[in-house]
Amino acid sequence: MKTQFSVPTRDEVSPANQTIFDNLQKALGFVPNLYATIAYSDNGLARFLSYQNAKTSLSNKEKEAVNLIVSQVNECVYCQSAHIVLGKMNGFTDEQLLDIRKGTSTDPKLNALVALAANITATRGKADGDLVDDFYAHGYTNANLIDLILQISDKTAMNYLHNLTEIPVDFPLATAL
Repeated sequence: MKTQFSVPTRDEVSPANQTIFDNLQKALGFVPNLYATIAYSDNGLARFLSYQNAKTSLSNKEKEAVNLIVSQVNECVYCQSAHIVLGKMNGFTDEQLLDIRKGTSTDPKLNALVALAANITATRGKADGDLVDDFYAHGYTNANLIDLILQISDKTAMNYLHNLTEIPVDFPLATAL
């Protein structure tokens, strides 16, 4: 039998996590269920948020494209739902977000990023050499490749957390493709 997870309330987490909950509440207007679930660990939420918010060579728009395609490949409906909202906040249209979920983009540079991110995720890091070459051909650098891998690892951790816990999605639900 699979253990059932519930989303912890503010009163059920450590004092350090209560402070983070308060900050998230102020910044976002709510504490996303997936972040709250990380707070089962006294140190996990601060650790994860620090990692997630670290500087990167990828733009916010590129990060959201990576987050969305990785979540699609990993079949994480929570993160798909969250990153559709965040993608719109970063300037993507509904059509562009749908294309990204399908592993493509009409922007050639973004297409190279999305295709490689999908392939790295699906092959667990054993990427197709042609996709790597295309990534570099579109102006990406070694620094971008490292930051892409780190972004994939960030999102994969969240995808796995939701796929295991199946906590409720608290964003408008992404439609199935």
